[in-house]
Amino acid sequence: MSEAMLECRGLTKYFGQNPALLNMNISLPSGKIIGLLGPNGSGKTTLIKLACGLLTPTEGEILVCGHKPGIESKALVSYLPEHTYLPDWMTVTDCLEFFRDFYEDFDFDKAIAMLESLQVPAKARMKTLSKGTKEKVQLVLVMSRRARLYLLDEPIGGVDPAARDYILGTILKNYCEDSTVLISTHLIADVEKILDEFMFIQNGQLVSYASTDSLREDLGKSIDQYFREVFRC
Repeated sequence: MSEAMLECRGLTKYFGQNPALLNMNISLPSGKIIGLLGPNGSGKTTLIKLACGLLTPTEGEILVCGHKPGIESKALVSYLPEHTYLPDWMTVTDCLEFFRDFYEDFDFDKAIAMLESLQVPAKARMKTLSKGTKEKVQLVLVMSRRARLYLLDEPIGGVDPAARDYILGTILKNYCEDSTVLISTHLIADVEKILDEFMFIQNGQLVSYASTDSLREDLGKSIDQYFREVFRC
């Protein structure tokens, strides 16, 4: 049985009186690309931030490779937030240098190669780049680490449809085979081709967790079709 990359045990998070996650129990294996899917406000970003140690649980616990969020777990996690966070005054190369200084597992040469493949100008300042190109830079930084768990929050939300397949291919080719990638997205039809498994959450609770192959074989449906049925308004 493979090691659990991410494990939730009765995981609950409240913001004031409002529950963002409620008694979530799940164990995600190694070596998988997993879709974290659900309507707006379902708790996807909250779960990712809990795994990163940016939020603390109200009840229950969350473990990354057996570690509670902290120094040990943060060294194993590579996180892509939903919003751009890199300073505008930096050049793209400055950003790579910053990550190389900060993370021991950062592969600078790999990052340079990925920038070239995505046609991102290494000498350009961040303030001169489009929103989509900034997202490409952030993705390159995240996927150039040799992490155990990659947490990607809307990795293709700001890029044009023509670039999405290219970026998904970049994710597929650049994560370690014994690692796990958890992708939160609304663009299910674009992403599902690279997913091994998926989990649906709604109102902070786990609705479904299954393999992509079993869904196709047992129900003859795509994840996008199944999502529309489960979460029909």
